[in-house]
Amino acid sequence: MSQKQSSIGIWIMTVIAVLFGLLTIKSGGQVLFGGESYQKAAGNYVLFVLWFNFIAGFFYLVAGIGIGLRQTWAVWLSFLIALATLIVFALFGIYIFQGGEHEIRTVIAMSLRTIVWSSIFIFSYRKFILT
Repeated sequence: MSQKQSSIGIWIMTVIAVLFGLLTIKSGGQVLFGGESYQKAAGNYVLFVLWFNFIAGFFYLVAGIGIGLRQTWAVWLSFLIALATLIVFALFGIYIFQGGEHEIRTVIAMSLRTIVWSSIFIFSYRKFILT
């Protein structure tokens, strides 16, 4: 892969991570701090998942900036984000199997978060650690 293609890939991952972070902070913050109308619109949200995602959004921003700056620590932060997301997703699964009320969109969102951050980790590992 050429240097230009590599730079484009890094730029794309940076944009994805930062946009993901901004959208996560906005959506989580609205439900947590925006009042009853946002909470009603969110439906049967699961508080520990909501808090995790809101806080994780700030780490998404940091990881995205680190990737954009080609910092190796961002690789490991991306790994920790992916791992923590997977753990919270598993705990959420236990919550569901115990009969906890939830929204299917939370299952979809957590699946997407797990895939996105696993992909960002794998990409950044290949770019910054293996090369």
